[in-house]
Amino acid sequence: MATEVNIYIIEKKEKDEYSLIVEHFKKIFKQFGKLQVISIFNKEIAKAQKQEVLAKKSYGLAYKNYLNGFNIALDVNGKKVDSFEFAKILENKQKINFFIGGAYGFDEEFLKKCNLVISLSELTFSHKLTKIVICEQVFRGFSIIHNHPYHKI
Repeated sequence: MATEVNIYIIEKKEKDEYSLIVEHFKKIFKQFGKLQVISIFNKEIAKAQKQEVLAKKSYGLAYKNYLNGFNIALDVNGKKVDSFEFAKILENKQKINFFIGGAYGFDEEFLKKCNLVISLSELTFSHKLTKIVICEQVFRGFSIIHNHPYHKI
């Protein structure tokens, strides 16, 4: 069963050196399914960036139409999991959506709409680096599920 994995991120779309790494993971993921990274940035998000409460709300509103499938928000206060637990979360799902918040994270209302809230680390990463880390962990998770040797590296 091919899986569709979508990673939604609040950012202006741009090509840079990080994009090359993301493209690499999208390419090697094809053996398991389809991996997409979707950048979202609109006028409402741009206007709201100076106020935390408004910014958080704007992120949730921007993502509301994408809440279909199994939805995972990435949040510093989310559940901490290792790569094997992460793989179990991904297992037997046809469509998985990851949501990376903007500079202020998410409001509670959005987090409650997701099936799961996880944290990638206690550390804070830039959005560009978070995008790479989640792509790598998704590939690693599916490598574990399919007993692919990548996860042993």
